Amino acid sequence: MTLIKFKNGNGVNGYSNFNRGIDFPSFFNDTLDRLWKEETVNWMPAVNIKERAEDFKIDLAVPGMNKEDFKVEVDNGVLTVSGERKEEKSEENEKVTRTEFHYGSFKRTFNLPETADVDKIAANYKDGLLSLTVGKREDSRLKPKKQITIE
Repeated sequence: MTLIKFKNGNGVNGYSNFNRGIDFPSFFNDTLDRLWKEETVNWMPAVNIKERAEDFKIDLAVPGMNKEDFKVEVDNGVLTVSGERKEEKSEENEKVTRTEFHYGSFKRTFNLPETADVDKIAANYKDGLLSLTVGKREDSRLKPKKQITIE
């Protein structure tokens, strides 16, 4: 929003804007109410991926969910993690009763490298963190550094 200072004192505190006909508090409240009332919101959890000597580790930040809310699948070298959450919040006082429902779902896919062993995938959910470990095939694991003797 661009504000223009008027020397003649028009507007609030000598400031005015190009959109005088819009009641800004009402506009923002209506817009936010519309966004909050949507039944389903797609969201994307933050992800950290690490390659270790024996496996790959994928951590997804998904607080407020239960392990039953997740679905983890592997198909043709693609690991898919999806989840759905439902949060209900109620607020009551003498004048207002309000209930807010927050639903959301996500779906993340990861192309697994050829070195991944799809038979060695494990998942664990604790303290808002979904951790997946994807084992590596024996022949592709990182080998420790080896000193070569010069003859």
